[in-house]
Order: sequence, then C-alpha cells, then structure tokens
Amino acid sequence: MPSIVPASPMQPALLNRELSLLKFNERVLAMAEYDSTPLLERLRYVCIVSSNLDEFFEIRISSLKEQLARNAHMVGPDGYTPGEAFDRVQLATRQLVEKQYSLLTNQILPKLAKEGIGLTDPLRWTEEQRLWAHEIFMRDVMPLLTPIGLDPAHPFPRVFNKSLNFIVALSGEDAFGRPGHIAIVQAPRALPRVIRMPPEVAGIPHGFILLSTLISEFVGELFPGLEVSGCYQWRVTRNSDLFVDEEEITNLRLALQGELSQRNFGAAVRLEVDHVIPQKLVAFLQQEFLLEPHDTYKVNGPVNLSRLMQVCNLVDRPELFFPDYRPRVPSPFADISHHPSVIFDIIGKKDYLLHHPYQSFQPVLDFLVAAARDPDVVAIKQTIYRTGEDSELMAVLLAAAKAGKEVTVVVELMARFDEQTNINWASRLEEVGAHVSYGVVGHKTHAKMALVLRREKGHIRRYGHLGTGNYHMRTTRLYTDFGLLTANPRMCEDMDKVFSLLTGLGSRRPLQLLLQSPFTLHDTVIALIQREAEHAKAGRKASIKAKMNSLLERQVIDALYQASQAGVKVDLVVRGACALRAGVPGLSENIRLRSIVGRFLEHSRVFYFYDNGVEHVYLSSADWMDRNFFRRVEVGFPVLDKVLKKRVISESFSWAMRDNQLAWRALPNGAYQKVKGRGRAVNMQKKLMELLDK
Repeated sequence: MPSIVPASPMQPALLNRELSLLKFNERVLAMAEYDSTPLLERLRYVCIVSSNLDEFFEIRISSLKEQLARNAHMVGPDGYTPGEAFDRVQLATRQLVEKQYSLLTNQILPKLAKEGIGLTDPLRWTEEQRLWAHEIFMRDVMPLLTPIGLDPAHPFPRVFNKSLNFIVALSGEDAFGRPGHIAIVQAPRALPRVIRMPPEVAGIPHGFILLSTLISEFVGELFPGLEVSGCYQWRVTRNSDLFVDEEEITNLRLALQGELSQRNFGAAVRLEVDHVIPQKLVAFLQQEFLLEPHDTYKVNGPVNLSRLMQVCNLVDRPELFFPDYRPRVPSPFADISHHPSVIFDIIGKKDYLLHHPYQSFQPVLDFLVAAARDPDVVAIKQTIYRTGEDSELMAVLLAAAKAGKEVTVVVELMARFDEQTNINWASRLEEVGAHVSYGVVGHKTHAKMALVLRREKGHIRRYGHLGTGNYHMRTTRLYTDFGLLTANPRMCEDMDKVFSLLTGLGSRRPLQLLLQSPFTLHDTVIALIQREAEHAKAGRKASIKAKMNSLLERQVIDALYQASQAGVKVDLVVRGACALRAGVPGLSENIRLRSIVGRFLEHSRVFYFYDNGVEHVYLSSADWMDRNFFRRVEVGFPVLDKVLKKRVISESFSWAMRDNQLAWRALPNGAYQKVKGRGRAVNMQKKLMELLDK
C-alpha cells in the first residue's frame, strides 16, 4: 500500500494523538460552559475532565516522557519530535487546566451558591461554623493524621499516586530542641474529601467543607509549640502503566498482583500545587520527585478536583441534574420475568438489537438469569473486561456455577485500572467451580461475548449475545452501545470457536461471519475500504460510514484518504482521539468528521460499507487503533437482518450528521468547531430517547 501523502509540505497528514485527546477534553469541558446544561451536571463535567487528565498524565504523558528518553530526535508521523510534541502538549494542557479552574471558580461555584449549595470559606466562617469545623477536625480527622517533620531521622515519606498531601512551613523548636522547618502531612485515603456541614450551621441547605480546607485551617494542632507560617496542598501523579514480562511469567494473576502493589509508586510525571505556595517549597517538591517547572501546575482551587464529584452525589436537587431517564425494556422482553426460559423461544425466532442506554440492558441480564436457572442449559461462556465491583451479572454467573452449570469465564486481568476488581472476580468464580481463563498473554481480551449452550430435542443449540460495550450495569446507563441477541447458528458457532481459542490451544479456525482481531478484522476493514474506492473509480455510488471512540491506525487512515481521493463519500463519527485530517483539499475533501459530546458517552463502534447496494453493517468491540487491530482479541459482528441494518444506520449516522446541538465538526487543522444550530434543533441523544422509549 502506498504511504500517506502529506496534506502539504508544512502539514503532516496525521494529527498528534495527545493533542487530539486534549481537544476531546476541551469538548467535554464545553458541556460545563453551557447554561443549557443543568448546574450540577456542569460541575460533573468539570470533574470528568480532571479524571480524564489524571489518566492522560498517568498513561500518555508517561509514554511521551519515555519516548523523550529513548528517541529524542525521531520525527513521528505527526511531524513532531518527542520534545516538540511534549512542549505542545504541555502548553495545551496548561491552557485547558486554567480554563477549567476559571470556569469552576468564576461561574459554577458562584451559581451553586445562589442555589444554596456551597463550599464554605474559612475567611467567612461564623464563630459557630469555626467551632463546628474544629470539633470535626479534632474528633474525626486529627487522630488519623501522621505529621512527618523532615530531618535526618525522618526522610521524605513515600507518596501514593494522586494522594492529597500538604507541605507545612514551620518555625521554632520542638520538645527535643529540634528546629522546625518543613513537615509533610498526608491525608489518609479513608477520610472523605468532601464533608457535609449541617444546614443549621452552614446557614444554607447544602454546605460543604473540603478535607483540604479543614486540614489547612487547623494543621497547627499537629505542631504544638511551633509556629505554622504556611500550609499548602499538593499532589503528585505517577506513571501507572503496568509492565508484566510476558516471556518470563508463569502465572499471570500472581505476576499482576505483584505489579499492582507498585503502581502507586511509579515515576512522577506531574506535580499539582496550591497557587499561593512559595517558590522555594515548589522547588523542594520538584527536586524530591525529579520534576521540572514544566511538570508543575499551580491551581486556584482543590488539587484533587475530581473529588468534587461527591457534591453531585450528596445533593438531592433533581432540577439541577439532567431529567431522570429510565429506559424501557423493549418488546417482547418486557413480560418474561415469571417465565425466564421464554427468552430462548424469543431469540430462537430472530435476532434482536438493543441500543443502550436508550433501551434497557435488562434483557441481557434476563438472558443470563434464564441460562443459570433453565435445567436444559448445560453451559455458559462469557468474556469479562470491565464489570464493576458490585456486579449483578457476575452474581448470576456465580449462581450458575454453584447450580452445576459448566461456566467458562474469560477474565481480562489487564483491563487498565480494573485489574484488582477482575482478579477478585476471578478468585470468586474459581471458588465455586467455574472455569476461569485469562485469555492470551500479550493480547487483551476486549471482545464482548456471552454464549449459552442449551439441550433441545436431543441436540445442543447455541444462543449468544455480542456487544460493543462492557458487561457493566452502571455504564450501560451512561454509555451508548449496541448489543445483539442471536441464535444464528453460524454466528454462535463462530463465537464458540473464539472461546475455544481463548481457553485452549490450537490453530486458528476460519470463521463464517465474525471478524476477529488480531487475525481478520484489520485486513477486512482495509479490503472493504478499498472496495468502495474501486466502486467510486468505476462511477458507482460509494459510501463509508464509521463510528468509534478513537481513530489512530495509520494504514486505515491511509486507505480512507485514498478512498476520499477516489470519490468515496466518507462520514466519520469519532468521539475522542483522531489522527485523521478531514476536509483537506487533494487529501480528504470527501471525508466529513464529527464528534458527538452530550449527556451520554458515545461508545459504540459501527462500520458501514455501501458496496454497490449490498450494504455491510458491522458492530464491534474495536476502535480503529493499532492496539485493537493487532494486540487485542476483538470481534466484529455483522448485522444481517435488513430491518436491524436500517436501525443501526439511522441511529448511528443519520441523526449524528443532522445533529446541531451536540455535534462538533473537525477542521483540516485538527481543531473542532461547534455545529451551529441552524433551523430546527436536532439533539441526537434526545431524539433517540424519544424514538426508542416505545
């Protein structure tokens, strides 16, 4: 395949991944800027950006720093050396953080105060408030604090990743005659970061004190006889990518447990400090963590900003949130609770498509409950990537194993930041006799599949569920994903082959309908893109539509550019990072790229190819990224029913390309422009709530 042709001599054809991720977070933060977004939801979006930035530093900035150390002069496909990319990313991040704190301080918190929701300010405390706060500190906080005065006998303490800490400037002598200079106070993880003040004390219905405020205000109690000249909050973010030597390990779970214990103490990559901290203390902390001034962020507000999410969880003001939305259980699954095995009769007749969160996830859970209880079901096989600590679905699998079913679960232990949860579930499943596999070392199992084997009329019939999202009850209410319930013999046989490959050993067997990474998904996507280009060259209608979270894989982007140049109309809906430049004359003028950011997180992966009227529609667990194509076990599954195909096309693309409320249009330079709401307002997510709530 020919190499990518640059957009211009000065403009590489690929965009920088990290800068694109930051652009996505700008779009998320924009949700906090809109007056149309309910007030507590605006606070939530500010917190989401903070959480996203934490992971950005833990993973992406850590990776950039490693590139700087290894290949400082190598120019990447985005046209930058690691140093140039790092400088641009740091500048863009700093601008985003400044905007975030300004929005919180100058707009959101003042508006919350007008609604009787506020963070109390010690400078404005009444005597009653101060007495109450002091009592809380002395009773609930101080007993858990361990001040560490830094001297030769007390070295700098180990500091957990993203933990809340304080550096205290002292003067005077202690009981042993030791001079006080600097002390470190670490906030125990057991303490809540947001503390509710009684309304009668606060003077407003919902008053709160941050733990950081409480410690800063009364830290002198920890150092009797010494003078506190300053107390400043700070926290450090560390590299959190896990490394497991795949060639050396003999037990993945044990190796991972050993690595997890060290995750909180990886190399420091970011230092956040109070904006009023003296420079000499900043320099002291930088030296301790081997960080530079460009790694340091002075913030006017809490350094652990994402913890303000607790305010949203503690305030009962429905009018300040998005209206409550409870999706219905679609027909014909609404009335099967008393006869769960009926679900097999329903699925056995035809395929059913579920679009979450617009349609309830309950039929999927009912499918597995029926499998666990039905005496004719002999086996259940399932993949688990993320499922949560309190999972109803996992409880069903445990019950099925206890009931004597053959339960096989492929648990992905390397699901980032869910490793410990998945290890715990794996242990519990093994305890009740389930067969637990960890998939293929070196290839994360990211496919979303559940397969049920049922004895019917003397033979085994298979029933399956395939999805674009995780088996996680909470995220099924927040993320948009498709799921397919099917008894198609060829589809279910393919699923069984994939499970056999994950749990056993052997050569790859050809699949009839499913596409699988790392074997056939990438080649098939490339071939289908190229086929559209051939149709266009022959003067036939040619169209590609794709929806995903991230688009970064170079060969696919190259193929899309060539398809555009051949005349193929390409519509892309990419929520997050995208390295493709859309609308560049001579390169990609036939490519339209949009990002939808709204109430729900757009998570589904959908691929459409017109193919001279044949119309291939695939749903998948995979984004178009190197890792999904080559380093993960993923599946893409076709939607075969014509009615369901039309639904997928309409619900994934028709409304997305008409949206003028949530949509952002990508510009050739990588910037995004909010789509202007000309004519009738079209909010894709609201429209789908209306259409599918029937």
